Amino acid sequence: MTGGARRRRLPWAYRFAALLLRPLLMRVTKRDWRGLENIPAEGGFVVSPNHISYADPLVFAHFMFDTGREAYFLGKDSLFAIPVVGWLLKKCGQIPVYRNSVAATDAYRAAVDGVRAGKALGIFPEGTITRDPDLWPMRGKTGAARVALETRCPLIPVAQWGAQEILSPYGHRPSLFPRKTMQMYAGPPVDLSDLYDRPIDTKTLREATDRLMDRITELLEVLRDEKRPVERFDPRSHGVPEIGDPLKHDDIGRERGPRTRGEERP
Repeated sequence: MTGGARRRRLPWAYRFAALLLRPLLMRVTKRDWRGLENIPAEGGFVVSPNHISYADPLVFAHFMFDTGREAYFLGKDSLFAIPVVGWLLKKCGQIPVYRNSVAATDAYRAAVDGVRAGKALGIFPEGTITRDPDLWPMRGKTGAARVALETRCPLIPVAQWGAQEILSPYGHRPSLFPRKTMQMYAGPPVDLSDLYDRPIDTKTLREATDRLMDRITELLEVLRDEKRPVERFDPRSHGVPEIGDPLKHDDIGRERGPRTRGEERP
């Protein structure tokens, strides 16, 4: 543990998963963890990384665990339907998101309640693997900003790079050796204080989300040692579907890619 002290007792399933997976990840990856001092040691907050691979949640969970602030995630309801995996996710305290349903509101309320209870809530603001052909962050969804504005908690941007070398976007065949370096860079909280007294409407949420995506992209420029594109990729303006494999136009598509999965809500 290299960050804030872990004082709460973890759910037994979370401890079991960490005991099982962390030693494996330590063996098959190298790690470049940066900005750990920006992860709050106390209290609830939202932490938001960019999304480049199906391997992201595992790598990001490893990073957060090493900071001493284990993350709790909003995840697609389809993951919770997988035998054993879904059961374990629920026992770990993760939150299913039921897209396009009234139950999505329940997930949002659970996210807000989790932050108010002092949890570190992980939300991928793109809602899915980025559709940008070069894997830069695309236009973000507003769920992370909404939770942060309602609770007035810290909103921590995180850039990550390297998971796509283990598993290409929508790929199913991992490449573990030679070992790849997983890079994570947490930045200071995004300043939303000037938005607190404004209505939490579409305009406010978009402004807050754009600030978050700008900060994530700035951090990713450091990790990649490259400059971002002039314009952020917007799937809608490019006619790219925001759900499923963009190369197969279905919700199960795989095998190739860069780009994404679906997204948002809460």
